[in-house]
Amino acid sequence: MGGDYTRTPILFSWSSGKDSALALQRIVSEDRYDVTLITTITEEYGRVSMHGVRERLLDMQTAAIGFPVEKIRIPAQCSDQKYGEIMTQVLGRHREIGVESVVFGDIHLEDIRHYREKNLAKAGMKGIYPIWGENPLELSRSFLRLGFGAVITCVDATLLDGGFSGRPYDAAFLASLPPGVDPCGELGEFHTFVHSGPLFSNPVPFVTGETVVRDGRFYFTDILSSQPPLSAL
Repeated sequence: MGGDYTRTPILFSWSSGKDSALALQRIVSEDRYDVTLITTITEEYGRVSMHGVRERLLDMQTAAIGFPVEKIRIPAQCSDQKYGEIMTQVLGRHREIGVESVVFGDIHLEDIRHYREKNLAKAGMKGIYPIWGENPLELSRSFLRLGFGAVITCVDATLLDGGFSGRPYDAAFLASLPPGVDPCGELGEFHTFVHSGPLFSNPVPFVTGETVVRDGRFYFTDILSSQPPLSAL
């Protein structure tokens, strides 16, 4: 259908969570990009930064989605300067081979977008924001309507009761959120791990483990694979 064409290579900032999944769904639907996911891993913990998802779960997730992923390892106590240096090196390497854009699942935080654009400009790149400016409640409903499944991996107890950590991200979760809490967690109230949906060739088998409190405010629920490692089979 149509003639031959060359897909545009892009990087996609993949957090393992629902906003990333929605943004990636939009990008995939355009059917014109060659996507490489990039994800920051906190080196000492072997987990996705901020979301706290184990690296093995990330591997299973991205394998089910089917896009290559480049893991960017950062130290646990990573200053803004150090983070900037690491990202500039990574982005510069991709820019040298023709990649001009990075996709983000941001929705409405202007300061975050400005920060990203500033860093991208250093590498001669620009950002793409597929779900920017959309209504968070409508986005959350769209996420569920499309058939995605997710679980809450982290809650900031200064913004939302820690008991929400570990719950499924579903209609009941949305209905129980207190007034003022962003249904997409855009203000940092909570983070998620997406385990199934239209992007996936198969659901990621998982169980929820222990919930621990870090820094007196962050409730992290461990998400564990319910599938034994290949070496154990």
